[in-house]
Amino acid sequence: MNSKNPIQPLNNRIIKCKKCTRLNSYIKQISKDKVKRFSNEKYWGKPLPSFGDPRAQILIVGLAPAAHGGNRTGRLSPVNILGDWVAKVLYHNNLATKPTSHNVHDGFSLINCYITAAVRCAPPDNKPTRQEMQNCSIYLEKEITYLQNVRVIVCLGRIAFDAICRILTIKKAKFSHGGVIKLEKYIVLCSYHPSRQNTQTGRLLWDEWNQIFILAKKMSTNN
Repeated sequence: MNSKNPIQPLNNRIIKCKKCTRLNSYIKQISKDKVKRFSNEKYWGKPLPSFGDPRAQILIVGLAPAAHGGNRTGRLSPVNILGDWVAKVLYHNNLATKPTSHNVHDGFSLINCYITAAVRCAPPDNKPTRQEMQNCSIYLEKEITYLQNVRVIVCLGRIAFDAICRILTIKKAKFSHGGVIKLEKYIVLCSYHPSRQNTQTGRLLWDEWNQIFILAKKMSTNN
């Protein structure tokens, strides 16, 4: 990440974070008990920093790193097993330099957008506890403060949405794909998470997914 990024000191803190004993133990264990297809790779095995354009107008908030995705590569989606749709849709909408990404050194970078997550360690079964989410919320809250140009926040899934609602004090809001909440400073845009469970079952179709980012770009320039 560029040394001029004001979030770099915060990312350094995130990488060293050990607030959640369960998650800390899990990501270390996963890094030893590798799946066969990645048996020859060295896993990151630490909390993941956010990344992207520090001057971005669009902030993308996901759930957490995948155990054998971001926890392996050291970068939040799209560098994970489930993230092909993320890289592809960002490139399709001129928000990324490449349509695919496989590691942190492959030249993939973001344009006018920034990627972060509600939780920075891969949780067992993709289910962080309430306390784990609370422990991580301070990092997301500080990022929103530092990213002063952000106008649109895209929440990938209910957990990301709930995290943003807590931070921005949004009350009685319901999550729905394509849902929009307009605040004084931000526009919050909701999407189903592009997980295999959603994309392979047809719950999330490509055109619906792409429309989220068409709308995010439009709202970021009109807001």
